Amino acid sequence: MDQLATPDAERVTYLVLDGENLDATLGASVLGRRPAPDERPRWERVLAHCERTWGQPVKALFFLNASSGTMPMSFVQALMAMGLRPVPLSGPPGMKVVDVGIQRMLEAIATRSADVVLGSHDGDFLPQITSLLGGGRRVALLGFSEFMNSAYTGLADSGLQVFDLEHDAKAFNQLLPRVRILDIETFDPTAFL
Repeated sequence: MDQLATPDAERVTYLVLDGENLDATLGASVLGRRPAPDERPRWERVLAHCERTWGQPVKALFFLNASSGTMPMSFVQALMAMGLRPVPLSGPPGMKVVDVGIQRMLEAIATRSADVVLGSHDGDFLPQITSLLGGGRRVALLGFSEFMNSAYTGLADSGLQVFDLEHDAKAFNQLLPRVRILDIETFDPTAFL
């Protein structure tokens, strides 16, 4: 039997979140400083956006680097309360454990009949995202569209979608100070007044 034809009880979307990458991009590239707690994404909104967009259940996995031997327990508990499953990983010094873990997760998802939303801007996942495209699977990137690794742009013709964390998922309580290219068809001049 074809691996993609493996029957699942119900088709799902795997939301795979590279929390450090999303937070670092928000801080360094969007805000220019470390985000305050009320400026961080509302993950329950991201989960709801994925469920609503593709009309199916979402299994959300939030990858964390726990190589220091500690975990931010209040944050982990908050993730769990919102329906996200923390994946705390540790490894040897110098290893990008979150990237390695996400790469392995994407490879494992490729053996299932499931859709994928990857929350990251990182080009390290390009081989896995490329292999996930096609065969009736929906694949999307989630983040700040203007900071996505440019190598992903060429995959749009193969079906790769991009969900903007602020504008599509509506994950923030306030408007972020972003400068991005706006499509004239959806341009709202009142947003600049």
